[in-house]
Amino acid sequence: MAAGRIEIGFAGGQVVAVRMSDEKVADLRKQLDKGDGWTDIETEDGAIALDLGQVVFLRGAPGEHRIGFTG
Repeated sequence: MAAGRIEIGFAGGQVVAVRMSDEKVADLRKQLDKGDGWTDIETEDGAIALDLGQVVFLRGAPGEHRIGFTG
């Protein structure tokens, strides 16, 4: 259950970047398909209450930026 970074975009242009497991991202997508209302999501940084009617996109964010060589 690897955690990845996603961005949640809202009506009005705000974007929140969070880290959550692939399983929890899939659960959030299912909840968004169902429609409006509020839901709590668990992220690595804590719980967030979302108004599903205000979410306009989910985007998989790239991994952390690294400087230098990898070995």
